[in-house]
Order: sequence, then C-alpha cells, then structure tokens
Amino acid sequence: MSRGGRINALLLLAVAALAVLPLALGLGEGEEEPFAGADAQAETAVTENDPDYEPWFTPLYEPPSGEIESALFALQAALGAGVLAYYFGLHRGRRQGATAVAADGGAGAGTGTGAVTDGGPGDATAPVPGAVGGPGPDPGPGAGGGDGPRP
Repeated sequence: MSRGGRINALLLLAVAALAVLPLALGLGEGEEEPFAGADAQAETAVTENDPDYEPWFTPLYEPPSGEIESALFALQAALGAGVLAYYFGLHRGRRQGATAVAADGGAGAGTGTGAVTDGGPGDATAPVPGAVGGPGPDPGPGAGGGDGPRP
C-alpha cells in the first residue's frame, strides 16, 4: 500500500472512531438529550444561571420541527462542501494546466500574431504595437532593434 493510501486509511479510521467511541463508551447516558448541540447546551446553561434572561435577538425563521431544522442544516453543509470542492477543483485544474504548459516547453503559449481584424471582406490585418507577438513600436534610427534600416 502506498504512503497516500495508508494516510487515507488512518484518516478513515479516525473519523469512524470519532463517530463510534462516544456511543460505545456510553457518553451522555442519563441525560434528556444525550448528544445535544452546543447551542442547546448553552441555552440550558444560561437558563440555569439566569432564569430571567431575555435573548437579544429572535430567529428570522423557526422551522416547524427538528427534522426540518436538521434537513436545512444538512443542505447548508452540502452547499458549503460544494463551494469548497469547486474552489479546490478549480485551483487544482489551473495548477495542472500550468504544469502541462511548462512540460510542453511553453509551446502554444504567446504565439499570437499581434494582428487585429474585424473579419470584414478585404480587411487587412494590422499589427498592434506592444501586442504579444507583434512587432512593437519602432524606437527610431540608431536606437537598435527597430524595423527600419540602420544608418
């Protein structure tokens, strides 16, 4: 098994252990809601410490049941995972594309003629000074590298 395969197997075992160990060890036994979320536990703690506490805000939408609330949370998590997967996939594709161009020796990159045409009939292409692959501006006589004859 390759090193990457061993790492993936260990990560999978760690995730399974995090899911199974609390159940196997009996954590949360004797509680009304053994595996309540942090929000519910915080609400319980605040209510025990200060029974007259008034929340500053109220939720914009209160789902009619816990199942709908869980479904909305799962949908939110799935959308977030999709956005992250798109982001990482996009950047991996860009990196692989850049690696492929570098492996080809840059062939095909920047080989434009520097000419612009509107595609009309009888339209001659005109070089664009400073364009990639174009001749660029003529620095004038004696400047060296110009398109004209040298004195």
